[in-house]
Amino acid sequence: MDKNILVLPGDGIGPEIMEAGLLVLDKIASTFNHQFTIDKGLIGGHAIDEENDPLPNETLLKAKNSDAVLLGAVGGPKWDNNPSHLRPERGLLAIRKGLDLYANLRPVKGFKQLLDASPLKPDVVGGSDLLIVRELTGGLYFGRPSERRDNDQTVVDTLSYTRKEMKRIIVKGFESAQLRNKKLTSVDKANVLESSKMWREIVEAEKVNFPDVTVEHVLVDACAMKLITAPTSFDVIVTENMFGDILSDEASVLTGSLGMLPSASLAENGVGLYEPAHGSAPDIANQNIANPMAMILSIAMMLRYSFAMNDEAHAIETAVEKVIDQGYHTGDLKVKHGTKLSTSDMAEMIVQAI
Repeated sequence: MDKNILVLPGDGIGPEIMEAGLLVLDKIASTFNHQFTIDKGLIGGHAIDEENDPLPNETLLKAKNSDAVLLGAVGGPKWDNNPSHLRPERGLLAIRKGLDLYANLRPVKGFKQLLDASPLKPDVVGGSDLLIVRELTGGLYFGRPSERRDNDQTVVDTLSYTRKEMKRIIVKGFESAQLRNKKLTSVDKANVLESSKMWREIVEAEKVNFPDVTVEHVLVDACAMKLITAPTSFDVIVTENMFGDILSDEASVLTGSLGMLPSASLAENGVGLYEPAHGSAPDIANQNIANPMAMILSIAMMLRYSFAMNDEAHAIETAVEKVIDQGYHTGDLKVKHGTKLSTSDMAEMIVQAI
């Protein structure tokens, strides 16, 4: 099978982990007799430096014409003092909006060999395996810029959603639960926010269409606490943009590092974007010590969700778990035993495991 993939290495550790990921993708291509054609584009800080735009039009056009997009990471202190429209993160928001990537899927799995890397007790985190379904193109992150400040004396951020935007991500949550253990936790702040009240109404209306799924409503603050105290009680969590951003980063402690969290950003009909959940980590860039596993697992998600290559995705996931079970890890994972590897060596070990 031939597929065209747009690669956006981005900033910081992005190029290093992308290189590691592409080594694994090459192995999949040769093992399963596929042809993956790679094109590259600019996004984030590097795009600002070269094109004075965090998302050049050429990059968005390439993305729309590809079969899938792989993204490393964006951002760094170099651009912290730029005006808001020239911040690297604007490129990330713009490509999500431009491709209508409304659904962000973040699986969180506690690997047995990495329990020591988590600050939580092994008997708390052991067996945790959940999926966070986050709305990605609405809410506070996309408020109207003209409303943000008034003479530097007041500030307003607009949390805006349409019923349609809420319904489609809630339905995605139900569908995801049907493919797993059939339990859906809807997270909101319905005791305070009008948007959350509508959210909860839609969940209640939709659950009749998914009678095999058990539904619970949890306030976001209670969910944040329960993620730490009882993570194994969750199967699928569905929530709006900002809540999902915060909760998925919090959930990284279950795995011991953000470097273990992949993600998929999906459209209703169109190109999917796949990226690790972590940031650009500029403090460790160009040292060959970054954890590439979130990037590699994101590639597995691309194979599964965009290309329906389930065997190929399973091969990557199984290889990652095998390498971890053998005691190999990167420096971000503070495990008591095992062998610490560089970025490139970890990628090679996963290639050999495949």
